[in-house]
Amino acid sequence: MDERFKVFEEKMKKTIDVLAEEYASVRAGRANPHLIDKIKVDYYGTPSPINAVANVSVPEARIIQIQPWESKMIKEIEKAINMAEIGINPTNDGKVIRLVFPELTEDRRKELVKDVKKKGEDAKVAIRNIRRDANDLAKKLGKASEISEDVQKQIEEDINKITEKNVGDIDKMIDSKSKEIMTV
Repeated sequence: MDERFKVFEEKMKKTIDVLAEEYASVRAGRANPHLIDKIKVDYYGTPSPINAVANVSVPEARIIQIQPWESKMIKEIEKAINMAEIGINPTNDGKVIRLVFPELTEDRRKELVKDVKKKGEDAKVAIRNIRRDANDLAKKLGKASEISEDVQKQIEEDINKITEKNVGDIDKMIDSKSKEIMTV
């Protein structure tokens, strides 16, 4: 494929990577340490991720344990978690912070699955928009006689194959995450 079109393939890959990150932060019945990845704490004036100032572990299926390397960071971490509004109240014993996740109700699971599907559909729309941009470029180059009609058709076919593969990957991601959420 023409080098000018590699950028579109990269954009599609990035779209899938972003979706995977979003799915990592969606909580299924288990505690997932990625849920707190985006939360920043004030560490000597610098906003830092929690895992940069503490040890984050999952000792049990529904508990995230955060053990700060400096005991004075407990209050800062607790404050940051409360500000992030993740729906879990942190508890601490002076040394560690625990986030205990309640069992998800059936309704909440269905709500999460809907959200997962919506995020997946949004990613598919983004992929298709990238395909449209690539096809527009191919047509533009074809009209300007920079590429032959055969090359233009081949590029459009290649872009379509890549799009279909990525849309299929997104469908698999949606199914996988939905099953994970619905598993009790």
